[in-house]
Amino acid sequence: MRLRAEFDRPETVRPDDYVWTRSPAGGVDRMMLDRVGDEVARATTIVRFAPGSRFDPHTHGGGEEFLVLEGVFSDETGDYPVGSYVRNPIGTTHRPHTDPGCTILVKLHQFSAADTDPVCIDTRNVPFQPIGATGVEVLPLHRFGSEDVRMLRLSPEADPLDLPMSGGGEIMVVDGAVHLDGETLPAGSWLRRPPETRVRMSAPTGALIWVKTGHLAG
Repeated sequence: MRLRAEFDRPETVRPDDYVWTRSPAGGVDRMMLDRVGDEVARATTIVRFAPGSRFDPHTHGGGEEFLVLEGVFSDETGDYPVGSYVRNPIGTTHRPHTDPGCTILVKLHQFSAADTDPVCIDTRNVPFQPIGATGVEVLPLHRFGSEDVRMLRLSPEADPLDLPMSGGGEIMVVDGAVHLDGETLPAGSWLRRPPETRVRMSAPTGALIWVKTGHLAG
């Protein structure tokens, strides 16, 4: 399968565009954002777990990165509430499950083999830092080589934000809404932009966004 697999093209997916498909695990549905491959794939996906659902144990052959958007995601290492950002390096294994249900943004098979540090950050309980732009705060999540992952919080008073997509980039609107290219993108919207482009956005009512850059070049 190839879905939004041309990484030199801009892509935007809004909640109204979601089409859910069943996964091999009962009670687990997927909204595929981009994908190169079949069941084992280089993939970016929103995954929705029904209460009490679970996945069989599996190994991350290419690494796993996820952000909990709703609910509580769990595995044998612990419980990860909404706002948790987790990186499981290549070769790690776990058995996901959830009691109350959850929704996560997950990226698979996109790690460098040399990127071996596990990451677990509860973004709801870590202080953000100002970046110098009016009304904008940042929480760094991970950096390796050219790859940079962070959360940005924009207040309603924030000046329009000009983000360089050096090496290509992705944005997930986690809370609130942003104005971009003449339209409003609510929470749940995802966009991907090619290398060496820029994204200029504003958030008149405030927003929390997840940003990843530097991972799409080449």
